[in-house]
Amino acid sequence: MQVNWGPVVTAMVTPFNEELEVNIDAAQALAELLVQTGSTGLVVSGTTGESPTLTHEEKVTLFRKVKEAVGHRAAVLAGTSTYDTAESVRLSQEAERAGVDGLLLVAPYYNRPSQEGLYQHFKTIAHAVDLPVMIYNIPGRTGVNVEPATLLRLAEINNIVAVKEASGNLNQMSEICANAPEGFLVYSGDDSLTLPLLAVGGVGVVSVASHVVGRDIRRMCDAFFAGHPQEATKLHHRMLPLFKALFCTTNPVPVKAALNMMGANVGGVRLPLVEANEKEKETIRKALRDYGLLQ
Repeated sequence: MQVNWGPVVTAMVTPFNEELEVNIDAAQALAELLVQTGSTGLVVSGTTGESPTLTHEEKVTLFRKVKEAVGHRAAVLAGTSTYDTAESVRLSQEAERAGVDGLLLVAPYYNRPSQEGLYQHFKTIAHAVDLPVMIYNIPGRTGVNVEPATLLRLAEINNIVAVKEASGNLNQMSEICANAPEGFLVYSGDDSLTLPLLAVGGVGVVSVASHVVGRDIRRMCDAFFAGHPQEATKLHHRMLPLFKALFCTTNPVPVKAALNMMGANVGGVRLPLVEANEKEKETIRKALRDYGLLQ
């Protein structure tokens, strides 16, 4: 199975109202904004979208409504994997019925399965749907690394077509790029590692920072692929302080604060996350001002 989700897939936050209920109107408006500012795809109800605190029904509604908002202008990937394989299958099948374009499957968290357990988890979900699948490896959050050998074994399954690599290990990413089947897509899961990953064979980024600098992230990727690495490097260096500020505390707390400062009202975060404190807000505000995004 071959797909083209483009170079900038935004891991979309979930907007809430003042009562911390999902704000569907705001979610559709944010999706529209992201498409207009360079996003070629959107992840809905990923961990940046606070998936652990969304109900099953909220997730399915978000999948359907965001896809309605963007139509065919951007791919919509549904975050459907949890630490329960059976529940992940049920949610994945509902996401398929809701009309999404693909799935993002994070490694099971907390229960720390073996490499064989990881393989069977992802394989079971992939076999339960006809959608293309992106694996999400983020050992710093899940407590388990999807080893290259396991990922390459998964890449042999027809509809497992991509990986979001957030291990922070460029050697691991290089190994995957070097050995993956032709057409398998390797995305950075860290904004600051996007350009280095492109240099070793990656295709783009599943980004948080694209909420606020999507156009420049798209320009950086386009410049690299057009054979202008110096231009891409300049953009990377310019965005680096902003990337750092947007991870000054637990994601998605900073990016939600940034969006609210910029007038895109996405609301707060659900417990156990708490909103940025004053020191963190000043760090975010300064980075936005220095970039020219705030007066």
